[in-house]
Amino acid sequence: MAKHEINLTLHTKVVQRKDVEIEVRKDDAKLGELLISQGTIDWKPRGAQHKLKLSWTQFAELMAKHGRRVND
Repeated sequence: MAKHEINLTLHTKVVQRKDVEIEVRKDDAKLGELLISQGTIDWKPRGAQHKLKLSWTQFAELMAKHGRRVND
């Protein structure tokens, strides 16, 4: 089974326009970075120069359509 790992960077002070950065890894290889901000959620694949961006509304629609339902 694949090993997944995330590294989370939280800033100690609230700074406007500063994203929460999450590094996502699978089997010790970096898949990319997830950037969470007030207005959008962005994905930057490993080695990419550009980010992929969704509004929170678009993200909610994507999860409703493609997300896997789990019990909490």
